[in-house]
Amino acid sequence: MPYVLPKNPRPISILGAGGIVRDAHLPAYRIAGFPVHGICDLEPGRAHALAAAYGIERVYEDAADAFRHAPENTVFDLATPPDSILPLLEQIPAGAAVLIQKPMGRSIEEARAIRDLCRRKHLTAAVNFQLRFAPAIMEARRLIEAGAIGDVHDMEVRVAVFTPWHLWPFLERLERTEIPLHSIHYLDLIRSFLGEPRAVWARTTKHPGAPRLASARSHIFLDYGDMLQAAATTNHGHAFGMRHQESYVKWEGTRGAIKARLGLLMDYPKGVADEFEVCVLENGRPPEWKTVEIAGSWYPHAFLGIMASLMCYLEGSSSELPTHFEDAYRTMELVEAAYRSNDSGGTPIAHD
Repeated sequence: MPYVLPKNPRPISILGAGGIVRDAHLPAYRIAGFPVHGICDLEPGRAHALAAAYGIERVYEDAADAFRHAPENTVFDLATPPDSILPLLEQIPAGAAVLIQKPMGRSIEEARAIRDLCRRKHLTAAVNFQLRFAPAIMEARRLIEAGAIGDVHDMEVRVAVFTPWHLWPFLERLERTEIPLHSIHYLDLIRSFLGEPRAVWARTTKHPGAPRLASARSHIFLDYGDMLQAAATTNHGHAFGMRHQESYVKWEGTRGAIKARLGLLMDYPKGVADEFEVCVLENGRPPEWKTVEIAGSWYPHAFLGIMASLMCYLEGSSSELPTHFEDAYRTMELVEAAYRSNDSGGTPIAHD
């Protein structure tokens, strides 16, 4: 297991019992041996079903009951739609530890309110940008930091899949969809590798296969200067079988390259196997890609990693909290800039 686990795991109280909790949070916590004290949901039947399946001690009546009866050293896991985050944080006890589901609200205004509330209530809060903790991503980071592929000058995320949006009915009521609910992962990931971009160009569009969604496709290009290129492109409506579906992150450096396939997104929610390939240039030899076996995948293992990072920070065994709410706010600023770019439109073509 590539993760550093806390010496003394804290109990977890989960607010929300939807598909992401069933498919990722709870399986990850079971793998790690993290104790789950209780769970609640607006639909109590879902909470009771997961409590029975995972041996969870208590089903809370509601969020207020969770905040009132959770153990003193609980980590609250907010696995809710973005419009619920701020109201829940207004109720949470001062000084609490909390993992907040991404995005950090529906807009930059809500993100700012969440940031300010976390400051005011002295919350130890991280935002669930768990892609940073996917095993393939962690291995890529290890190799890059070790200098295996030289200086990175190109980072690309490409997604062309068929996403079953009907699994998340709440998305249809949102004014913004693809970037804050999906591509935000890639913007956050690029930031974590390359730092803050100078500017962004973006266009996000609807898809005829999901006409009720605000958007289902995006092209986002980040400006890091003349020698460094970074981009994320997504198409969630590729309904033409598996042959040409794609889901990968690629890094190119001065001495080599890495390509990691994120198989989870292909044939979702079943997924396909991840792949991790490395090419290191050697003098006088033609380029050769080598496959490296990586244990684990985005779901559920990344959810283990992000909760472990928060618990390690809380107990003091780690001085870093990579997705601290202050850092997450920077990702929300980038999302907002992408929408400003989208709304401003492209440069008109001059015709003589």
